Amino acid sequence: MLSAEPAQREYYELRRYKLRSGLQQKLTDRYLGDALIPALNRLGMNPIGAFSLYLGPETPTMYLLIPSTSVETLVSAELRLMHDDEYRKAGEPFLTAAAKEPPFERIESSLMVAFEGWPKLVVPPVTGQKGARVFQLRTYESPSIRDHQIKVDMFHNGEFEVFRKAGFWQVFYGDKLVGERLPNLTYMLSFPDIGEMTAKWNAFSSDPDWKKLSASPKYSFESIDRKSVV
Repeated sequence: MLSAEPAQREYYELRRYKLRSGLQQKLTDRYLGDALIPALNRLGMNPIGAFSLYLGPETPTMYLLIPSTSVETLVSAELRLMHDDEYRKAGEPFLTAAAKEPPFERIESSLMVAFEGWPKLVVPPVTGQKGARVFQLRTYESPSIRDHQIKVDMFHNGEFEVFRKAGFWQVFYGDKLVGERLPNLTYMLSFPDIGEMTAKWNAFSSDPDWKKLSASPKYSFESIDRKSVV
């Protein structure tokens, strides 16, 4: 019997807009909502996530998650947008802002490929009803290629399932191909609120399957630097 073809893995561009409070923040919000995201949707890229960072020393910061089934579509998007009259008109205040009043401090970007075991972005179930959501972006930076591959393997050999049992909304898992501080992986989880986030992490850490998995010599031999952004 022939096995089913594996699902096509998505690619993700994750952008970080570093801002100053006030006019920069408002201008960027309008640009993303009125110009950039609708234009990227017209190029076939959706669903696109825009996230405002409101906890931590790096606020205010906006994150933009752009999924695509094609690397070519991601890397050619900026050039194609310049031929989109609707985009250029809607985005003009942001695109033509004077140097003395820049619309952002700096933009950083990384390119990722989805994990084989989680090949496509999954939108939280309350999104259609515009329900409340908190998103947590987590990054693991490994000291070597081998350690990075082992951490990816850990997700595929039990960690996805522990997240599911604990009730997490798992959004995406990406292996970074281009960007800073390689090798690393990034994934996103979602919750109705901060209280639920804490409760679910408690359920995760106390799960017997997680304790067994994390204690396995294959996965516990070396520490991995983990960073988290809410």
